[in-house]
Amino acid sequence: MSEASDKRAIYPSLEGKRVLITGGGSGIGAGLVEAFVRQGSDVIFFDIADEDSNALVTGLGVGNLRYEHVDLTDIAGTQATIRRLTEEGGGFDVLVNNAGNDDRHDWEQVTEDYWDRRMAVNLKHLFFCSQAVAPAMKAKGAGVIVNFGSISWHLGIPELAVYQTAKAAIEGMTRALARELGPDGIRVNCVVPGNVRTPRQLQWYTPEGEAEIVSAQALKGRLAPEDIASLVVFLASDDARLMTGHEIFIDAGWR
Repeated sequence: MSEASDKRAIYPSLEGKRVLITGGGSGIGAGLVEAFVRQGSDVIFFDIADEDSNALVTGLGVGNLRYEHVDLTDIAGTQATIRRLTEEGGGFDVLVNNAGNDDRHDWEQVTEDYWDRRMAVNLKHLFFCSQAVAPAMKAKGAGVIVNFGSISWHLGIPELAVYQTAKAAIEGMTRALARELGPDGIRVNCVVPGNVRTPRQLQWYTPEGEAEIVSAQALKGRLAPEDIASLVVFLASDDARLMTGHEIFIDAGWR
């Protein structure tokens, strides 16, 4: 965590809240895990990257953090795990649907099998994880779901047609679920990050490519996972108690 992180806001309303984060083992997900741990939340995260995930838990060295190996494309197994965790420790107060995969692809070469696998990785589990946490949130009369969209489809970035289709659908799903769950006190929003500097993203961009992105932004700073996490913890807190059904961009003015 950088020195700047020490100056970021602490939300008393998040202390002790039970938070579930998907894809929390690396990149933006790891930044989310760190941010909620810093808030004093009780954090559980799902991933399939055991080495990165276990290293994150060991590195943070706190008692309010737990990793579960969960394949989110196995919907029945994922929902069963959420039910087990609910029975063990109570329902979740916050769900952050972060997991996804932005592998590049040639749309003309996309097969039906590839389409189905990409939708399973990037869209389907968000709906069914939300479905699984909702009953306990309804019983409490409160809850927060934060979905992750992508700026890519707003910009029409090439070689991401299937990924962008899934991410566009997430914004529609966010609005639908906000309307469905609002009467039960459950808020649903969608965070739309710009290009965030993570090890994964660096495989797609040269230093010159990164400089082009920054040049296209209104603000010239390079987005980092902790910038995205700061927005998410705000949306999860009581400070955002009447915010729901919207997509919120954090892109340094790239769009």
